[in-house]
Amino acid sequence: MRILSHQAEYVIKNPGRFAWRVLKAFKNNQGLLLAGAVAYYALLSIVPLLILSVIALSHFVDRGELLMTLGRYLEWLMPGQARAIVAELRHFLDNGDVVGWVLLGTMLFFSSLAFTVLENAMSVIFLHRIAARKRRYWISVLLPYCYILSLGFGLLVVTLVSASLQAIGEESVRVLGHEFSLSGVSGVLLYLLGLVGEIFVLTSVYLVMPVGRLSVQHALIGGVTAALLWEITRHVLAWYYATLSKVNVVYGSLTTAIVVLLSLEIAATLLLLGAQVISEYERIDKPEEPAPANPLQVDEKPV
Repeated sequence: MRILSHQAEYVIKNPGRFAWRVLKAFKNNQGLLLAGAVAYYALLSIVPLLILSVIALSHFVDRGELLMTLGRYLEWLMPGQARAIVAELRHFLDNGDVVGWVLLGTMLFFSSLAFTVLENAMSVIFLHRIAARKRRYWISVLLPYCYILSLGFGLLVVTLVSASLQAIGEESVRVLGHEFSLSGVSGVLLYLLGLVGEIFVLTSVYLVMPVGRLSVQHALIGGVTAALLWEITRHVLAWYYATLSKVNVVYGSLTTAIVVLLSLEIAATLLLLGAQVISEYERIDKPEEPAPANPLQVDEKPV
């Protein structure tokens, strides 16, 4: 009885060859260029998306609790800059009387741009799926807004769970006459909540964005890969910004925007790299495709 699939057996036996195949395909698909586009539109989308989420969820949860939860987990996405983002978000919400229907519609439109561009980037990486099946136009139009609703619901759940875990951290237990605080346990549980939530969000992206039905197992492979790579990367970024970086000297008032864009660029690269892992995992039995012709490169021919 076979326990592992033939794809898993191939990866276990040839990890280096598979990694090289993924990186080669990612380069051929202009992965860094796609990641740059996703990061740019994510920068345009993230603040309107957060504003809409807080406005909607503040009817059910305390706004201060929401902002604290956002600050904690935005630090995962933008190391060192979450406090500045939350401060700008709080300033906008304090002037909520300027929010009208036109502004709400504009924010909703811009908050969906990143998902639309991400779907287009996924279509490049999963080109073999596009060739076999097409996605209906109305599904592509509604998909970003459905995903925004799902993220809003996820933020609500995470806020409620985080509040419960913080309450646990304020308690203590007495064992054999010694009292032990649960703050350390609370911190570990909050970290695990963030890590599991990160893997869940990435896996959901891989399940929803590519055309066709992707198996949960394959989506989870990409989600775990991208999450682990980002965990390593964000700790390196946090250390670099805290110790070596002089970006505030170079860019001045533009520091927050530059650092956030750089973080989003790296995160988008790892997100698309995880998608490339899934794509190559699906095509293990198929030969590697030749690199597409580069229209920017001119072949020199002898006269």
